[in-house]
Amino acid sequence: MGDLITGDTPGLLAVAFLIGIVVGLTGMGGGALMTPALIFLGIPPTAAVSNDLMAAAINKTVGAAVHYKHGSPNLKLAKWLIIGSVPMAFAGAFIIDLIGSDADQQSFLKRAIGVALLLTASTFTLRIYLEMRRHLPDDPDRPDPRIRALPTLLVGAFGGLLVGMTSVGSGSLIMISLLLLYPALSARKLVGTDLVQAIPLVLSAAISHMMVTGIDWAVLIPLIIGGSPGTWVGARLANYVSQSILRRGIAIVLTLTGLGLLKVPPVWVGIIGSAMVILGPALWGVIKHLHGRPAFLHIPIGIREEPAAEHPRADASPPEPRH
Repeated sequence: MGDLITGDTPGLLAVAFLIGIVVGLTGMGGGALMTPALIFLGIPPTAAVSNDLMAAAINKTVGAAVHYKHGSPNLKLAKWLIIGSVPMAFAGAFIIDLIGSDADQQSFLKRAIGVALLLTASTFTLRIYLEMRRHLPDDPDRPDPRIRALPTLLVGAFGGLLVGMTSVGSGSLIMISLLLLYPALSARKLVGTDLVQAIPLVLSAAISHMMVTGIDWAVLIPLIIGGSPGTWVGARLANYVSQSILRRGIAIVLTLTGLGLLKVPPVWVGIIGSAMVILGPALWGVIKHLHGRPAFLHIPIGIREEPAAEHPRADASPPEPRH
């Protein structure tokens, strides 16, 4: 037990719990958040990737089992994604191992994860935009679209390579690609298909990293113990927290983290972050207005109580509902 509980254990538990809350709130995969968080805690990039992949393989299996039970995934679509992603994901750890010395590998991984985070932030933002534009009702009984085998296989291959090398992108990149390739697929089937194809993808990447790098149980166990209750808490809070604000915040965090790993000067990181915080909501409001949506609709966080009248009458009728 002394080898499993170290000075890093409390920090790992806290980070896993907090990121689990974000995953439960938004449904976003935790790799884009967990891997850089482990690096900033002092875990070497190679160990951060391998342990995050192993924890993700366990967590995604549970989520996919729930979606499979309800019949939501498109198994034909998942099959072509898996054919493309599994061999590329397995190759990721061996490609990193060919780079050279351990120092070169750690340096390369930091840059690769930085690029992957910026790509994830971009695709995550595009996903929010596409979901805002979608006007199709979420009907799980809608006929499935025709499978486009070659583009789907290429999406799986690129996503698998990215995940196999960085552990980032299994959810965000493949999900946005499915939205672009199959816009008529219901949201429920999109999520279910992504979760089902992610199991062999992440398992393949985790096995190859375990063969090349190994598993640090002192890191992996806190990730699993802290992440599971965090995800449960996040799912319980999802109805009380503005998804719009959370998603914009995640996009900003991913962007700034990616820039930090790419060693962009802190001054520029601060300038870019300030611009995103200040100008981002205004720009998003303009985009929504151009698509006929309310530009700055107020979405409350939690349950807001209406102010009571100063002298309520006993026989007063209830207020008319607001639309």
